[in-house]
Amino acid sequence: MSCDLVLFGGTGDLVWRKLMPALFQAFRHGTLPADVRIMGVARDEMSHEKYRDLIRQRFANVELAKRPTEEEFERFAATLHYQRMDLSQPASYQALADWLASRTADTVVMYVATAPSLFTVVCEQLAANGLNAPHVRIVLEKPLGHDLASNRAINASVLKGFTEKQVFRIDHYLGKPSVQNLFAMRFGNALFEPLWRREHIANIQITIAEELGVEKRGGFYDHTGALRDMVQNHALQMLCALAMEPPINAHADAIRDEKLKVLRSLKPWTAETLAQQVIRGQYAAGAVDGVAVPGYRQEMGVDPQSNTETFVALRTEIANWRWAGVPFYIRTGKRLAQRDAHIEVNFRPTPHAIFKTPASSVNRLIINLQPKDGLELHLLAQGADNRRTQQASLSQVQLDLDFDKRFGENRVGAYERLLLDVMDGRLNLFVRSDEQEEAWRWVEPIVDAWETDSSGPRPYAAGSWGPSAASAMIARDGYCWSEEI
Repeated sequence: MSCDLVLFGGTGDLVWRKLMPALFQAFRHGTLPADVRIMGVARDEMSHEKYRDLIRQRFANVELAKRPTEEEFERFAATLHYQRMDLSQPASYQALADWLASRTADTVVMYVATAPSLFTVVCEQLAANGLNAPHVRIVLEKPLGHDLASNRAINASVLKGFTEKQVFRIDHYLGKPSVQNLFAMRFGNALFEPLWRREHIANIQITIAEELGVEKRGGFYDHTGALRDMVQNHALQMLCALAMEPPINAHADAIRDEKLKVLRSLKPWTAETLAQQVIRGQYAAGAVDGVAVPGYRQEMGVDPQSNTETFVALRTEIANWRWAGVPFYIRTGKRLAQRDAHIEVNFRPTPHAIFKTPASSVNRLIINLQPKDGLELHLLAQGADNRRTQQASLSQVQLDLDFDKRFGENRVGAYERLLLDVMDGRLNLFVRSDEQEEAWRWVEPIVDAWETDSSGPRPYAAGSWGPSAASAMIARDGYCWSEEI
């Protein structure tokens, strides 16, 4: 198969940090199409050779195991090309069309790794220059809009020139091996599905915690915030994977139809639930791993009076027969105590206790996403201290499956998987426009409420687990976060 891959924003952060390393790993693994051309597009004036040298320099900053040898890079560099384009100028697209027309590739992928404000322009110009034939696929990075109206406008503009099956909206969390194993665990095994419902599950918690602050993204983040950056996309996609009904098959639309049903079943917000079940915070100065770090308002590019949230915790429910009455908790934030992304499924206690057990002891399934990748099943077993007691007591034990140890560390990374899926035309791990709009529809009342709330986000010390109100929120239901057990 021949493939032409065009990277709009070819000198940008995403390309050199994520996309180029992912493409090289596919090249090293032999899964990149043998007849592939990769074209970087940006406003800078440079030759093909200068672009290759730039990428060579950037590869020096990737982790050692993923760094190419000199011989490997020379072979990979032969696939790299560069073209200067001003994406706002229609005339620039003709040169791209001419380059693509120099051969007839089986597949053409347009990866739009630019500012969201350029999505509409790029898509319109590609269509105007005939670069929207059925063998062309377009990839759009988040964020796709900042609210429901802007998301609809982008989707409408894109779909004027491309069909839905040509559009690949990336959520890189869906490419993570751990998230793919979530689908495998639920729908590839008979063990959990009979228990995967309200009669057996007490609550589900989704945590995406970061140690890092906003780094050099202060200007971008200050206009985005944790709700738009993490909840509207990553967290809700994981909630869908956890809560969806089994699809009729593994086809993309069968999976995405079931995810859409979950989003449509989320309980709508009221003034009362917005006040009690949504917590926003912003990190203040503190210490991470013993190193003092500044508060959010002191970060470069951030408004000193900013009310942008760096932390969100919320409670929601899914109004359907499978999940009625089961609370789902979502928590995400920056400058938290540690980098940790996991899902915790807490099962209901036994209906009648005949053993002595530790307080708060229930069966739990923990799905680790990062940095650890695997499953932990927490059970209760007979302890070793029962020789002199009349009543048997139980102790907590766990079965631990580390996917990296089981399957090797050279597993396919998120962007590598997603890029290969685009080239092969597989839409399973990409988000459909109606999914995206439904997620925005559910999130928007939170955005609107915060805009009129003069109190602003709750401060929390960097290196902590966020505002105490997040713990109080979950405690009202009689539960706690995993680190509080």
